[in-house]
Amino acid sequence: MQNHDYVAHVKQDDGSGNWLKPHSLEEHLRKVATLSGAKADEFESADWGMAAGLWHDLGKYRGAFQKYIRDASGYERENAHVESPQRVTHSTAGAIHAINQWPSVPGYIIAYLIAGHHAGLPDWSGNRSSLQFRLQEAGPEYSEAMEAEIPEDLLAVHHPDIPVPARSTDSISLWMRLLFSCLVDADFLDTESYMAPERMKQRGRLPKLPELHPVFFERMSQLQKSADETSLNSIRKAIFDACQKSAAQPPGIFSLTVPTGGGKTLASLGFALEHARQHGKSRIICAIPFTSIIEQNAGVFRQFLGEEAVLEHHSSLDVDPGLENAGSRLAAENWDAPLIVTTNVQLFESLFASRTSRCRKLHNLVNSIVILDEAQQLPRDFHEPITRAMQQMSDHFGVTWVLCTATQPDLGKQLDAFGGVLHTGLDNIREIIPSPAELAVQLKRVNVEMPSGPNEKTSWESLAQQLAQEDCVLVVVNKRQDARTLYKLLHEEGDTYHLSANMCAEHRSRILAEIRHKLSVRRAGSEPPLRVVSTQLIEAGVDVDFPVVYRAMAGLDSIAQAAGRCNREGRLSQNGRVVVFQPEQLPPPGFLRQAAQVTLKLLGSGHLNEPLSPQAIQAFFTDLNAQGDRDKHGICKLLKAESSPDAPLSIQFREAADKFRLIDDKGVGVVVPFCPEGDEETPVDQWLSMLEQDGSQKWVHRKLQRYSVTLPESLARQLHGIGAIYERAGKYVVESSYYHSVWGVQAPDSLIPAESTVI
Repeated sequence: MQNHDYVAHVKQDDGSGNWLKPHSLEEHLRKVATLSGAKADEFESADWGMAAGLWHDLGKYRGAFQKYIRDASGYERENAHVESPQRVTHSTAGAIHAINQWPSVPGYIIAYLIAGHHAGLPDWSGNRSSLQFRLQEAGPEYSEAMEAEIPEDLLAVHHPDIPVPARSTDSISLWMRLLFSCLVDADFLDTESYMAPERMKQRGRLPKLPELHPVFFERMSQLQKSADETSLNSIRKAIFDACQKSAAQPPGIFSLTVPTGGGKTLASLGFALEHARQHGKSRIICAIPFTSIIEQNAGVFRQFLGEEAVLEHHSSLDVDPGLENAGSRLAAENWDAPLIVTTNVQLFESLFASRTSRCRKLHNLVNSIVILDEAQQLPRDFHEPITRAMQQMSDHFGVTWVLCTATQPDLGKQLDAFGGVLHTGLDNIREIIPSPAELAVQLKRVNVEMPSGPNEKTSWESLAQQLAQEDCVLVVVNKRQDARTLYKLLHEEGDTYHLSANMCAEHRSRILAEIRHKLSVRRAGSEPPLRVVSTQLIEAGVDVDFPVVYRAMAGLDSIAQAAGRCNREGRLSQNGRVVVFQPEQLPPPGFLRQAAQVTLKLLGSGHLNEPLSPQAIQAFFTDLNAQGDRDKHGICKLLKAESSPDAPLSIQFREAADKFRLIDDKGVGVVVPFCPEGDEETPVDQWLSMLEQDGSQKWVHRKLQRYSVTLPESLARQLHGIGAIYERAGKYVVESSYYHSVWGVQAPDSLIPAESTVI
């Protein structure tokens, strides 16, 4: 067989059904090597990326694989190159070759990458998918591949020096995941150039950060000039100016501590764009705690930067591994955009991931700026692995972090009285605002009324009676079911609205637009009572302004966020009212309940005379963090490289990824049949039909993000069992009778106790 006849991929013509000219294997290996090396060059690892690219598909030189892929009866239109138990495997041969070429640690580094380039980075030890087992049980895969006519320069590559981050047993796993990302993205892109050449031509057309800088600052200048000359707007401008001044500082880790309503969103973006200009950063990633508000922040950024500048990406429509196909892999995001708006779950679970689709984007974090909006939402149980990865990304890979919040969590390194490390954390965090405590006093716009004591309870019926006396009020509760219960007690009088993450983004956006309109009209005259019942999704960045806010007992940080929706613009003649009440039941067991209990403890000890003061917030986080393990699941140990004669490089990538779940009950993204009022039918059916024809159409996936809801895995499984959720076009879809016009996805009463997600 001539070398040019070896095949990497095959594809049918969409029109005729005939098989197109196969994708040359040698060409594929060389192109992937070039692409992977160029990506890895961003962190001085180009030769490593090239070697992984050259060897990743050596197993496809096997006669058995070539026979399989050329056998018309074995062809699948899009999946002929993908491994599964029913197909001829090919990814272990390159791993064995790497170890033979580069004995000891260097060869095993490449072996992990190649062995995992389809199914994900493996563990060293464990089940049949572990690298150790696969190397031992590879059989004739490698020897059969070496019988082919493989160009010598593909096989013989001298290994380069090991870079600094790979010399540490603590940071080598992160470096390997970034290197894996380079290989996976390069493989996906070259595959796309063959499978979908027209789509490949669309890449690279997005604007670059230097183009966005003048656009943003011109529009920001216009906004500031047109703003009313109020004390609040003067403070916001001072905050924005402080961000511009601090942007000149060397890259590293920053905190932006600004009370809610101080303009953090635009100020942090201004810092990032100016910092990128002065230090040559490649992109900006804004991570937000909740999927439910991602569209709002993305919308704000688009207003200032343009539609094409912003990529909105979260996990609610990540394809389940069991439903994944070639089209969905091609549609997986690699974050090759100037500004990405995503979630904490998407960002950090990707940073610790093993799956190819999740890891694909990681190399594009290098030399970036990451804004962590509402940084206090990072789960305490994962503080140590998160802060360790953040510090390593800053030290070795050029990432600048901005911890942006009204209530800064304690993520710094903690030392004991003798200088010993109590908790690992972030080093040298620089505060952007000169005096956060003074700023908190200047921006005080509410008075907080706490319960008289930790034992004072309020029933929903009693609360409804209190709310009925308010002309315009927002009430924030801890659970979706609580929101439904309270809404039913209130909805018969005036304008009453419900908000929770059971509603898709498009649904919530339309309700929020109505609420904002009603709020603006109220200032012009007398209107019917306006009451909004919401879960905590409204606390993180949702721009609404009520004179009175009620908040169910929660952590002091959550109470502060709720207070940010009260007298937000400072238009009242006196401070707004924030009333904290204690329902008959605390939040669900876990971190949220612990946070509420810490607040009650501080209340009982008389330390909450000024609940929103920096001193109270600091006392809250100190007590809360002391109650738990900052690496509860042992992630750092699993990712620490171990070495022995039988295992030169032992890392448990997959086990760490499985345990790094920021949400206990992992969410499942489902598409919902929301039909906007005035439309005859939902557009969802049309979009799903398009995906059935071509699953790699990214724009369709993005459209469906706004018509999706993330459900607890346990609830989704039960709904699937009763036929309320079905599979279509690689997605899970909710049957129309299970989507309610007020509260979104609704489950039968018998299933409601299974719901553990609170927002």
